[in-house]
Amino acid sequence: MMETHKGAVARLAEDVARFYTRRTPFWIYHGSTNCTRQVSFDRSGIVDTSDLNHVLEIDPKSMVVIAEPNVPMDLLVQTTLKHGFIPPVVPEFPGITVGGAFSGTAGESSSFKYGYFDRTVNSIEIILANGEVTRASQIDEKKDLFNGAAGAFGTLGVLTLLEIQLIPAKTHVALTYIPVGDTKDAIATLKECVVAEKQPFDFVDGIQFSKDLGVVCVGHMTDTCTNTPQTFSGPWDPWFYMHAQSRCSSGSKKIPLTDTIPLQDYLFRYDRGAFWMGKYYPLFPFSFLNNTFSRWFWDSFLHTRVLFQSMHISNRSQKFIIQDLGLPVQKAEEFLDFVKEEWGIYPLWLCPLKIGRDVNFQRVGKEGLGEEMELAINVGVWGPGPEDFGKFVAKNRRLERRLGELGGRKWLYAHTYYTQDEFWQLYDREQYDGLRRKYCAESLPNVYNKVKSTEVEFPRRDLRATWHGLYGHFLGFKVQYLLSGEKQNAE
Repeated sequence: MMETHKGAVARLAEDVARFYTRRTPFWIYHGSTNCTRQVSFDRSGIVDTSDLNHVLEIDPKSMVVIAEPNVPMDLLVQTTLKHGFIPPVVPEFPGITVGGAFSGTAGESSSFKYGYFDRTVNSIEIILANGEVTRASQIDEKKDLFNGAAGAFGTLGVLTLLEIQLIPAKTHVALTYIPVGDTKDAIATLKECVVAEKQPFDFVDGIQFSKDLGVVCVGHMTDTCTNTPQTFSGPWDPWFYMHAQSRCSSGSKKIPLTDTIPLQDYLFRYDRGAFWMGKYYPLFPFSFLNNTFSRWFWDSFLHTRVLFQSMHISNRSQKFIIQDLGLPVQKAEEFLDFVKEEWGIYPLWLCPLKIGRDVNFQRVGKEGLGEEMELAINVGVWGPGPEDFGKFVAKNRRLERRLGELGGRKWLYAHTYYTQDEFWQLYDREQYDGLRRKYCAESLPNVYNKVKSTEVEFPRRDLRATWHGLYGHFLGFKVQYLLSGEKQNAE
């Protein structure tokens, strides 16, 4: 397996070197995406890494797994569980790849302990923009390349291999649903759970359902299952956020309710319905999906792999607010008040994260964050936006400006509506450009060019998206929905 990998990397390095010789920029094609930006690639201007999708080795003694960048999270978890391990941080959608999680600095409900996914990666193999294949880690002389590649979205080179840490796994998660009131109560409860010493948790996150009702979900891994397990992966199962709302409504803060959930069902609990965005799927008014039978009947449409594919085909991302935003914990409540007044969007996802002052070029927290790892809150703001596209862009810009004023950061898998000047005030251009010069990456597209909004409205294609998604799912057809043009050699 490793020899096959080396051969594939050698061929990719030759392609990269040809682009470099011509000083021609290229884009990296992975075969699929979990970003919400509207993207399309010309075959003649890409380096195709889509075949780098294998788990190559697991070392139980060292507790590490070696995987290629396009290995999806569900395959990684299935493979490592056979040996009794899981990665410390598992992003919530099964189709997110290890390379995407590393380059996009993904976080999840265990990130209050471990930080972002990239903090759990020991080392990487990367093809530099001149075709040189090299390795970098958190502790060697190329530490700057390692840290830069995490969060640079492929603009420093082509990621080809990752060595990822593992932790011992158990069969289930005991998940407790703690009801909370307003966002002040939610943030205070999250902080209390994160620092809990008497009952240390493996997982902590929260959902704010309305201005006066939310839930904080705390869990720990266990091999004990005394009651019937609660599952979320089957067509008849509830969507997680609906179930969590029901459980917190039935329980109390003094006597919260607890479920025992199979580990994989917990890790990918938000897959069905994509948190709650599945209720906005093309052609399905939410009332249509607001019953168990309809969600069962249309279940194949409503997993994240099909939803992302359909979103790209339909251009529907331009109709929804899709923002993942990180705030210093002491600024989170103020930002949530702004979201309430400006948007009135609910539910909101609240996830505590352990971060440092500078997170992959983005400066986080002008006040209050020290040099050591401290607590921040990830806020997921996802929901319908204004029908008028001009108002849609303007409201996104106001949201991002307020984020910057409060010392926060934005996850760049979605469009950014920052102007170029605004973007580079938050993203450390001096450090970033210095790395691009050092590692011969100046001919590649820079990160702003990759993530900026075109501020151009694309036509919607809802009906085509719906049937294309279903066709691809049932027939196992790998739809090349991100590619355009005829396939050509890189020469």
